Amino acid sequence: MKRIFHTFLLATVLLSCSIGKSVTAGSGLDDSLVGYTQSHFYVNMGLYTAGSRQYVAFYDSLKVLTLAQRDLPDGPWKYESLHVANPWDTHNYVTLVRDARGILHVSGNMHVSQLQYWCTDSSGDISTIRRVDSLVGREEDRVTYPHFIPMSDGGLLFHYRYGRSGNGVEIYDRMDPEGNWTRWLDTPLTDGRDRMNAYMTEPRVVGAFYHTVWVWRDNSDCATNHDLSYARSRDLRHWEDAFGRPVSLPITSENRQLVVDPVPIHGGLLNGGATLGFDAAGRPVIAYHKYDPQDRLQIFLARPADGEWTIRQLTTWDLGWHFSGGGSIIRELWFRPVTLLPDGTLSLIYIRLDPATDRRWSKRIIIDPEDLSFIREEDCDPYPWPAHLQEADRSFSPKMEARFSTDLSGAPDWILRWESLPSNRDQPLQGPPFPPASELRVIKIQ
Repeated sequence: MKRIFHTFLLATVLLSCSIGKSVTAGSGLDDSLVGYTQSHFYVNMGLYTAGSRQYVAFYDSLKVLTLAQRDLPDGPWKYESLHVANPWDTHNYVTLVRDARGILHVSGNMHVSQLQYWCTDSSGDISTIRRVDSLVGREEDRVTYPHFIPMSDGGLLFHYRYGRSGNGVEIYDRMDPEGNWTRWLDTPLTDGRDRMNAYMTEPRVVGAFYHTVWVWRDNSDCATNHDLSYARSRDLRHWEDAFGRPVSLPITSENRQLVVDPVPIHGGLLNGGATLGFDAAGRPVIAYHKYDPQDRLQIFLARPADGEWTIRQLTTWDLGWHFSGGGSIIRELWFRPVTLLPDGTLSLIYIRLDPATDRRWSKRIIIDPEDLSFIREEDCDPYPWPAHLQEADRSFSPKMEARFSTDLSGAPDWILRWESLPSNRDQPLQGPPFPPASELRVIKIQ
């Protein structure tokens, strides 16, 4: 009865809610209205395309986690509620994957909370979705940041943080090709020793290695990030530094051979403020921000060479963004990973926000590949899709923004689009009035 009621309620919402005129109407884009989603705050949602079937995991207009499924190219959407709601928390994103047996796995709506995990049967049809209360039976009651990593043998890794900001460890579980779950690492990948935790990028495969970057953070105050670090692995089980020297697990802050830049607390490092790119030789190029000697926030680059990390200051801004406190903050600067351009130079695209006017702008910095020095800056579009999709309906609030999620399957031609207000430090808005629900659309980029 609960499922029937929610399906009826969702259908009612689909018919009655709208944030305004569709941005894709008459555009010639191949797009589909999935439904309507809450727009009170930003939280990322999931899109996954597997062959001729497409899935979306999203929070509906009542903040209830919901699955949608359709058959391509233009089949109707059908829905299943997972019967859990988001408590106004930007951390509670949702992710999904379909494994080699055809099973759909979904996880999300967690911030230092009990594991929330669902899967279908081998048909992959969301009508068969069921909740899984436990995978291996331990370290599953304070979970944040879920992530799936498909393996070449048909297995699946599930990665998450166990614990909280300032006191957490990185956990990897493995599902074998027969569907049995075990702990992948005998010890956590990182361990803050009850004094801190590591905020890691998800492992990225380039060449023969998985690569990851992280910062250590002492407590819930985001100003306490410190010590930019890097490690790599061939199998996500045995790890080494950038120069091939092995490290024992768990990785702790005492593993100084992994430190790229020993930035102290209150030094301008931020979890989520470091990106990992690569040069033409496959060497990692880490972009990150920290304060310069004049206490201004700048972008820096780091790359390993001749047994040590070379660090280069890339910008010379007068940017006085000093962040602190807990919860999801509104960022005044973020940037994409360094990429290689056809002419052999490197490129970094950044986006800045003027908090006084809510104006955003983006630029591309062209970088000398030999010494990582600044060559020039030029105008650019921050997204590889039509500019009109980036315009939000701001009739309710000038802070309303267009949001995008790329396809978790790696398909380059599909995106998920909706609109929302920014994060509110993970606290409820002091309202009403609240913004109306936003269209949630899957768009195929030509």
